[in-house]
Amino acid sequence: MPALILDAARTPFGRYRGGLSGVRVDDLAALPISELVRRHSATLDPARVDDVVYGNTNGAGEENRNVGRMAALLAGLPVTVPGSTVNRLCASGGEAVVLAGRAIAAGDAEVVIAGGVEGMSRAPFVVPRPAQAMPDRMELVPTLGWRMVNPRMLQEWTVPMGLAAERAAVELGIDRAEMDQFALRSHRRAAAAWDAGVHDGFVFPVLAPDSSHPVRRDESVRPETSAAKLGSLRSAFSTDGPVTAGNSSPLNDGAVALLLGTERTAAELGVQPLGEIVGSAVVAGEPQSFLGAAALAVRKLLARMSVKAEDVALWEINEAFAAVVLAVQRHLPEIAPERVNVHGGAIAYGHPLGASTPRVIADLCRHLRARGGGVGVAVSCVAVGQAQAIAVRG
Repeated sequence: MPALILDAARTPFGRYRGGLSGVRVDDLAALPISELVRRHSATLDPARVDDVVYGNTNGAGEENRNVGRMAALLAGLPVTVPGSTVNRLCASGGEAVVLAGRAIAAGDAEVVIAGGVEGMSRAPFVVPRPAQAMPDRMELVPTLGWRMVNPRMLQEWTVPMGLAAERAAVELGIDRAEMDQFALRSHRRAAAAWDAGVHDGFVFPVLAPDSSHPVRRDESVRPETSAAKLGSLRSAFSTDGPVTAGNSSPLNDGAVALLLGTERTAAELGVQPLGEIVGSAVVAGEPQSFLGAAALAVRKLLARMSVKAEDVALWEINEAFAAVVLAVQRHLPEIAPERVNVHGGAIAYGHPLGASTPRVIADLCRHLRARGGGVGVAVSCVAVGQAQAIAVRG
């Protein structure tokens, strides 16, 4: 039984401490669920939702205690609708979609809402448990990135992702100019997509409690940027390395939800599905080598499906760093660049960790449908040496 993506909705992605930073993370998670229920209120009984599966990376603030269940309750779904939360770091939301799709394909569910959320502006500080009795000082630790690292972990495993990306890029011969040019491409394409109405009917406006003006667009898209501006930025993770804030994804707040179901559900709701989940793969390697893992995940997925890279109509490779996409293209030169991130990516739209892969999946389905269909592949690099690839048919 194929798992179909029936609809998708997302908030705009707010910049760090921007227009959505006044929204609690669990409230943010509920918004796209409420939007999906609103859109299908005439045909979908909310009690029919078999499960809500959400991805979330941080899990330490307002999204603690199973944000998937909290989002379902806050969205007004019946208390009988279950909810769960999964964490595969940057592919958490992708994992949620895959798990939901498997439940439907196995016949264990007919209607599932899957997606993800991240409120990076609202990540709290934590106080680690002291190692000694009656400590004389307390230390606050930010809850983004590596924290409270186990001393048994090898030091090279726990380097910041940006530094790991930089080292891998240098090894592959990807230079600063190439990264900056790719970042410029992302902003220009994302801005053009917004201006052309590509995201109409997918992104809905959000009014934060502390604001009088709703956020309607992704706040990190910079249509005014230029090669000169990007070239003037300092190295972000080393003295003179090629990775900068300009060719990396920003910190963001946002949520995405996908409505998944069966062919019968689609007929009952009277909707034309966005796409079908047809395969997925995850891989892992050395924790500091997530750039190489992305290409390995693609190879594993394509081999499993007996599909060649040349036969993939569109690619959405999450732009955690420009180096990620460029590394995949180095490892897989058969991927046509003009089929990759046709309307820009996370460097422009933003990367609210748990929400990023669902955004990529939904965009991939929507862009495939606009171009007449075909097979598309969504790829996400994952911190600590993992990667995920998901295939859909539009």
